[in-house]
Amino acid sequence: MEVRIARYAPQDREAVLTLANRLSTGAAPWRDLDAVVAVTTGWVREAVDAPDGDDIWVARENDHVVGFVHVGTRTHWTGAVDAYVGELAVAASHTGRGIGELLMRRAEEWAREAGHTRLTLETGAGNAPARRFYAGLGYVTEEVVLTRDLTV
Repeated sequence: MEVRIARYAPQDREAVLTLANRLSTGAAPWRDLDAVVAVTTGWVREAVDAPDGDDIWVARENDHVVGFVHVGTRTHWTGAVDAYVGELAVAASHTGRGIGELLMRRAEEWAREAGHTRLTLETGAGNAPARRFYAGLGYVTEEVVLTRDLTV
């Protein structure tokens, strides 16, 4: 079956929100998973409810949304403004089929069209599948966040 990448439309809202739970994959085990899901779902809700949804792209198969990417901009601490993937999610039933790559290629195209020379994103250190996926697309680690349990 053919997968098509298209601009987000209001009728995609519920399907995209349903995929938001995929963003909790790889969350650190010491983080409250319910809180992770609530926050990531909130990010997606903010994106789809923004007045201009042109920076959200969906993957459709037979008119069903099976993935999405939200791309915009973010200012790096150096002051450089980079294109930024806020969220990327593919339905569990559709992973490993190249849909994530199609969505990322669309995000990269969006970034180039907007004149950006860098596209950045974040994922959890424990999300090994995502880290392999992004590395396979040529993404490299730029920064690392470290944490320590102070109760032991």
